[in-house]
Amino acid sequence: MSPLAIKPGTSRMSAYNLRSTLPDREERHTLTVLVDNEPGVLARVIGLFSGRGYNIESLTVAETDHKGHRSRITIVTTGTPAVIDQIHAQLERMVPVHGVSDLTVEAPHIERELALIKVASQGESRVEALRMADLVGARVVDVTLESFVFEIAATQADIDDFAELMRPLGLVEIARTGVAAMRRGPAGEGED
Repeated sequence: MSPLAIKPGTSRMSAYNLRSTLPDREERHTLTVLVDNEPGVLARVIGLFSGRGYNIESLTVAETDHKGHRSRITIVTTGTPAVIDQIHAQLERMVPVHGVSDLTVEAPHIERELALIKVASQGESRVEALRMADLVGARVVDVTLESFVFEIAATQADIDDFAELMRPLGLVEIARTGVAAMRRGPAGEGED
């Protein structure tokens, strides 16, 4: 093949290799954002994602410092490394933001989600639902003659697996809180 027949960017030997050196694969990241607890802050953070077409897979927010009026937002999102870096940088530039951590890359961390799962069943299916719940560590928090409500605090994957186990046994409804995440070890938010 003559050198003129090579299309630019198709060969590592081409002088015109235009391929990005960054991986194009999307990665899942867990970000924590420490913000002032005031009206409109959550809307501004969410607006940053929606305005740029970024997806949020999970979002939790609660006041964590009552005296300092600070809230912690935990966001699970996906994107290429370049997109995640851009999200991180843009969050840090926002005025009510006091700190942003990408737990996925910065530190070993723990993630948990709480789910309430309602199962309506009778007879053998009812017994099987109780047995399965006991095996995975789900607690019964409500009982009627026709249904159970199970509470499970686990990883997203474990909750998904438990829901799939309950589906043939009479799964009716699921309510999930979203991911809460924290660094492992003694260092806390903003400490290192």
